Amino acid sequence: MSMNTLLESINDPADLRRLQRTQLKPLAEELRDFLLRSVSSTGGHLSSNLGTVELTVALHYVFNTPHDRIVWDVGHQTYPHKILTGRRQRMASLRQLGGISGFPQRAESPYDTFGTAHSSTSISAALGMAVAARQKGEDRHAIAVIGDGAMTAGMAFEALNNAGVADCRLLVVLNDNDMSISPPVGALNRYLAQLMSGQFYAAAKQVGKQVLKVAPPLFELAKRFEETAKGMVVPATLFEKFGFNYIGPIDGHDLDSLIPTLENIRHLQGPQFLHVVTRKGQGYKLAEADPVAYHGPGKFDPAVGIVAPTAPPKTTFTQVFGQWLCDMAERDPRLVGITPAMREGSGMVEFERRFPGRYHDVGIAEQHAVTFAAGLACEGLKPVVAIYSTFLQRAYDQLIHDVAIQNLPVVFALDRAGLVGADGATHAGAYDMAYLRCVPNLAVACPADERECRQLLTTAFEQDHPVAVRYPRGAGAGVAANESLDALPFARGEWRRVRQHRADGSRGVAILAFGTLLYAGLRAAESLDASVANMRWAKPLDLDLLREVASSHDALVTLEDGCVQGGAGSAVLEALQQLGLFMPVLCLGLPDRFIEHGDPGKLMSMIGLDAPGIEASIRTRFAGMVQPSTPALKSVA
Repeated sequence: MSMNTLLESINDPADLRRLQRTQLKPLAEELRDFLLRSVSSTGGHLSSNLGTVELTVALHYVFNTPHDRIVWDVGHQTYPHKILTGRRQRMASLRQLGGISGFPQRAESPYDTFGTAHSSTSISAALGMAVAARQKGEDRHAIAVIGDGAMTAGMAFEALNNAGVADCRLLVVLNDNDMSISPPVGALNRYLAQLMSGQFYAAAKQVGKQVLKVAPPLFELAKRFEETAKGMVVPATLFEKFGFNYIGPIDGHDLDSLIPTLENIRHLQGPQFLHVVTRKGQGYKLAEADPVAYHGPGKFDPAVGIVAPTAPPKTTFTQVFGQWLCDMAERDPRLVGITPAMREGSGMVEFERRFPGRYHDVGIAEQHAVTFAAGLACEGLKPVVAIYSTFLQRAYDQLIHDVAIQNLPVVFALDRAGLVGADGATHAGAYDMAYLRCVPNLAVACPADERECRQLLTTAFEQDHPVAVRYPRGAGAGVAANESLDALPFARGEWRRVRQHRADGSRGVAILAFGTLLYAGLRAAESLDASVANMRWAKPLDLDLLREVASSHDALVTLEDGCVQGGAGSAVLEALQQLGLFMPVLCLGLPDRFIEHGDPGKLMSMIGLDAPGIEASIRTRFAGMVQPSTPALKSVA
């Protein structure tokens, strides 16, 4: 007999709403058990999803989804939502090529009302849906579920400010999971939360305000008493100042508290704010004890937990950056490190431990992070902003206006450049070379391997203008980084030839490789007998070497793990035109479409950016200019 008999009867939330209230707790237990077994077999986000099981059950039980809209902020806590909305049997394909996404996607299900993956967008989107419903005369709710971390972003407060004066049916659920359930979250607080969300309380408050307004001293006295009484048990003042009716905090794992409160809220008019307290990793002791380690684990045995690999893993680019940051901070007291809430992901744990006074986590506030760095630079410090490529997009105005125009020496360490695998299009660093190289004063470096990453970071740090160093997720070619900070065999903007085609009088093809695609390009070049240059910089370009390579070859091929439109290949085309050199050029990079989630190697093969794909593209385009390599050929890499 199946262990999950209740869960197997749920194919959509309509099935859930037919259950008796007493069946919901056993269902939540089955859902949590299924979630743990599923994620442990595929990998994915775990701690955050274990923490939202009861909240997900309650929301779909009380509200008429998908007619009522739920918008999940970030979206890495939506696995219970996916399981209850008809995707239980597809969970085995989670985050795999052709499988379901680890984040909400509108194309995947009508229950995914808004695609999310970047933080702090839910309130804005839900408010738009609520206002649209009002304008169209439709009776529906819009619910934004946002975490306490996402509430640190300015966009969330911009939306709150707008929503507080909008006459619409909006519910913001603050999923507060950064602390243990505190003493006020208990039977007394459950009663008060239900009381404050009830019709009688809401009506009485409105009537009282109308009656007492004729006697201003009594009205102000009553208002102060109400705020003081509620302040004893809830931090209501801030959100009520925004125009919301604040309810909570309540235990987000207690269905007997969640469901009556949500049922009361469903009948209220105007913007509502429900504060629930949950625990990351709830129900799985190992994840409760270490929610960070279990935030996004790979495959593991739930009975054993995450086990360290027996063989030492390859050094990742993130680790190279983290070690460089500590080494440079040891040398230069002006260095300060900044992260927008990505300490672990950006490799800054050791830096924070060793240099706590020079470490700044500004929360999920990318715009602030960049302008904060600009202010530090104005005062003679040397800020290093560690940020994912996809998240720097959010601070583009600050990058231009506050850093580049003032030509301030800020280093941007751009992690997750290129494709990122299982996280998909929302997290891919596909556009950084295109959107950065057009900005005056800003240089863009793209190391080919771990050693160059460290060297280029040092080069960037020693500049007196802004520089971005972009590097991918995971490990590279395995080229050990030189631990010396003085290992700088190249200057700013300098390229290097790494392979020369045979000297038989033919001109042939030259491959210009930007970043880690150098190694795939070298493998393709062996079969093609093509020359290869390691570009290292997308801006500035090495015009002397470009002129030399272009003059000695019949055609050029550019390689980059970024978008072709406006990218490094486009920079080469522009430079050739400026130099008055006209020749065939093939630009290979990410195609003009969003690349979804999947194994990175399979994705690169699918779009033709592995060595066989690169070779095939070059042979198709320049069939008469290439030939097989011979054993006598040698690489000069």
